[in-house]
Amino acid sequence: MPKIALITGGTRGIGFGIAEKLAAEKWDLLVNGVRPEAAVAEPLARLRAAGVRVGYAPGDIATAAGRAAILAAARDFSGSAVNLLVNNAGVAPSVRADLLETSEESYDRVLDTNLRGPFFLTQAFARAMLAARQTNPSFAAAIVNVTSVSATVVSINRGEYCIAKAGLSMLTQLFAARLGADGIPVYEVRPGVIKTDMTSAVTEKYDQLIANGLCVQPRWGYPDDVGRAVAALARGDFAFSTGQVILVDGGLTLPRL
Repeated sequence: MPKIALITGGTRGIGFGIAEKLAAEKWDLLVNGVRPEAAVAEPLARLRAAGVRVGYAPGDIATAAGRAAILAAARDFSGSAVNLLVNNAGVAPSVRADLLETSEESYDRVLDTNLRGPFFLTQAFARAMLAARQTNPSFAAAIVNVTSVSATVVSINRGEYCIAKAGLSMLTQLFAARLGADGIPVYEVRPGVIKTDMTSAVTEKYDQLIANGLCVQPRWGYPDDVGRAVAALARGDFAFSTGQVILVDGGLTLPRL
């Protein structure tokens, strides 16, 4: 039977890059987003063109109701549990404010989507995966969390984003430790500067930084780069590496003199 992946935030940007790579490897896909299905018809059609089954699970991961809707859609789509959960959905601060000016409203919005949501979504899907493995010990399952170099690289004008990504990195380690004995690996993919709609407002800034040597590999990253990494994890190419970080940053975080 084809394996099934759920990708949160999978209709654009990094999430869509991941979805494309998994579709090319013949994974059936359940893609989550917050827009109405009619608004994401084009990316869903592009994924279906790969000859795989593609469903849409609308829901805001920041809310309990949204997560419940996603879980219900996954049960309907898979019949039991998905084989792969990719926690990719995230938001940037609405305003890049200095650390001394960060509002509680912005902090709550970013943390609810980027950390609280993935924590409780992972909890729910891990329970479903464990139940599926108890029924069928050969059921393969894995979890991938997409973080950011902001998990360790400080940006004082978006502190809430850095805190959320650092927390998601720890979430990876926690669930890897909890699920390891049950045969469910959990990984972190940590992208660097990736050209998406989220970074479009700072294109000029990063063009200059990259030209001045920000990355060892002097270019932007692309969703395709992240998709390749997730696809390798999904294939089981890193079967003995649960809890580990896969950096996709062009050497941005490589210590240099």
